[in-house]
Amino acid sequence: MHLGRQVLVPDRAGWRRERAPGLLERDDPFFDLAPDWVCEVLSPSTVALDRGRKLAIYHQEGVGHAWLVDPRAHTLEVYGRGEKGWRLVSHHGGEETVRAEPFDAEPLELGLLWAPKATPAPGP
Repeated sequence: MHLGRQVLVPDRAGWRRERAPGLLERDDPFFDLAPDWVCEVLSPSTVALDRGRKLAIYHQEGVGHAWLVDPRAHTLEVYGRGEKGWRLVSHHGGEETVRAEPFDAEPLELGLLWAPKATPAPGP
């Protein structure tokens, strides 16, 4: 995704249809329209970039909603665009079923996002 002079690759992104007519029919190998929603899946190697530079650029370019999913901590942080920065809308964890902006019309079962916990092997 090309946003101004920045090139970013969010883990997930979404655009409202009315804002992006024909976006998927273009032949360009990238998008240059800021999405309405981004989702970053945190990992030890990307957490600083995802929480820092990428979130700042997303806000600067007008993205309305951002989710940070931490598969290790089993958490979902939901952010909304504020005037001067991101505002934490909600924080969820574990096996909760949540309604998270901008998809709050549909329930999301967080437990489906996490890898199953390993079951210890039976003893000898």
